[in-house]
Amino acid sequence: MVSLKLYNFFIYGAISIFAGFLQLYLQEIGMTKLEIGSLMAIGPFVSLFANPFWGFWSDKSRNIRIILMIMMGGTFVLAQGVFYAPTYTWIYVAMIFFYFFQSPLFAQTNSLILGYIDGTTQKFGSFRLWGSLGWALTAVAAGPLIDRFGIGSVSIIFACMIATAFVLSVFLPRQPIASDTPVVTFRRFGKVMFNPYFMAFIGLGVLVSVPNAMNSTFMSLYIVEMGGDKQMVGWAIFTSSILEVGVFLLLDRLLKRKMSMLLASLILISVLFALRWQLMAMANNPLEIVFIQLMHSITFGGYFYVGTQLTMLFIPRPYRSSGQAVYTMAWGGLSGVIAGLFGGWLFQSFGAEIMYSIGVFFSLIGAVGFSIMWLSNRRNGYQPVVLTEMGNMDEE
Repeated sequence: MVSLKLYNFFIYGAISIFAGFLQLYLQEIGMTKLEIGSLMAIGPFVSLFANPFWGFWSDKSRNIRIILMIMMGGTFVLAQGVFYAPTYTWIYVAMIFFYFFQSPLFAQTNSLILGYIDGTTQKFGSFRLWGSLGWALTAVAAGPLIDRFGIGSVSIIFACMIATAFVLSVFLPRQPIASDTPVVTFRRFGKVMFNPYFMAFIGLGVLVSVPNAMNSTFMSLYIVEMGGDKQMVGWAIFTSSILEVGVFLLLDRLLKRKMSMLLASLILISVLFALRWQLMAMANNPLEIVFIQLMHSITFGGYFYVGTQLTMLFIPRPYRSSGQAVYTMAWGGLSGVIAGLFGGWLFQSFGAEIMYSIGVFFSLIGAVGFSIMWLSNRRNGYQPVVLTEMGNMDEE
């Protein structure tokens, strides 16, 4: 599955360029931190609708590859609208439509991987690590190029990466569909998604991910504010994801797909998130931030891996694309809206130290919540939604 691995490399590499350097572009054209935060909050807000929309149609069509190609095409076109918009108003409009196509890309890519490896000996981490490599290597390579040719070159690098990912997706085979797969309906969709365990997991995920989203949005501005340059931003992005390769391989080897073990892992990850934000609040120079970003591979990489596996346990097979979409909507959508608006206000009004200190508080609350879920699971177990029963309910 070489095409699938290379596709992951380029799709993650493309988004790392957009996510890591767009804020610097916006600052260069005259936007304030609050305006940048408000603009970046558009994406997560749009993803609240875009993720379920594309997830449902991926399940309905039973052809995630085609859905991904449509989303990449829209992402390519609308990104150029963001960079070449003549006014701030047009930037906002272009961003709305851009994020409608772009924000669900990672969730549907995860579903694509899980679909291909289902029933095989292949591990999710061995494919997802190519995304981490793409994210890290592209960011560190792009930093010097952007420094030399100007911030406007971001649009060209992004376009080349997303176009390459699209071409690679053409060579992916269509996934086989079991003949006994239940038909996806809106009624079943609601019953599957709104089970209490999954909703508790989603709610706590939002809480833990808000400070992570604030860091993703404002880290580059924090580095520049401390006197760092664009190359330093590229190295920070590189260090944040390069160790994810080892993290995914290690989790593939050591972590069993058992709910109690996965929930216990989230407790530890939430505590490590709190430590990470405390260190960021105490940072004194850009180089410290670069090294602190090494924790991103363990915290975000660990949460991403564990959350993806838990979603598979919570959600029955025919609805897994929708389940991954809802998981991503919470992690990158609702939390991103809060991070963009609340984080932008905190950063501009009180500074980065206060913003990160509040992130410590959020992460510790998440750790307590996951501890309660772990205890409940140990005592009472978990009964998954049964599609055959739902089918009978539909008939009645």
